[in-house]
Amino acid sequence: MSTDSYPEISFETRMGSVEFRVHERAHITVDGKKCADCSTRGCITACPANLFVPTADGGILFNYELCFECGTCYMVCNEEGAITWSYPEGGHGVVFHSS
Repeated sequence: MSTDSYPEISFETRMGSVEFRVHERAHITVDGKKCADCSTRGCITACPANLFVPTADGGILFNYELCFECGTCYMVCNEEGAITWSYPEGGHGVVFHSS
């Protein structure tokens, strides 16, 4: 199938078809103490949703509620055990709706 057959869809339209079903248990946890020793802060720059925020004490605050579940933060983290990532429980997380 040719990619020419797919209609162009704006980012805003595409994101309008996404629902974030937040579970009370975070599917990603961040150990801020381990983050304090990190010199690269890869998660802050790599997260496409900009969900990692540095704190004044050198740690990192993570807001999982709008996470795309891409796993990028887990892959770029260079501090072992700083990020724990798992898929959200069934029926939660990112849900795509057809137009």
